[in-house]
Amino acid sequence: MVTACSQAQTLLQIGQIATQSGVPIKTIRYYEELGLLKPSGRSESKFRLFEPDAIDRLTFIKRLQKLGLSLQEIAEILQVYDRGLPPCDEIKQKLEQQLLDIDRRIQELQTLRGEIGSLLGDWTPAEETRFGEICPILQRSS
Repeated sequence: MVTACSQAQTLLQIGQIATQSGVPIKTIRYYEELGLLKPSGRSESKFRLFEPDAIDRLTFIKRLQKLGLSLQEIAEILQVYDRGLPPCDEIKQKLEQQLLDIDRRIQELQTLRGEIGSLLGDWTPAEETRFGEICPILQRSS
């Protein structure tokens, strides 16, 4: 039988969760506000109390963020998990979309790099400026 006293001993305060996970308290509170993380209750002194598995959840959230998923996307994944279902298919779909987005951004950056390289390759000092021109070389080459 688990008593209230022994259960309270297994719960961790927000500062402990922050220390063990490496996630700042302010961020943990923000995740709580977004519904990504839920405290199990509060201590007598009103500190948020979390189950120890909150550390794993924070690690999971940070990992998905590093892979480029938004907090909204992560919330959708966690909603599936919180319903007792494995969210692996949702994660796979979101990561496949992330790859497509990365490829698109790489293409856009390569195009931008080419434009800037061409502009700089043709750069010559401006001899004269017209009224209202800020940088004639840049404005005339657009």
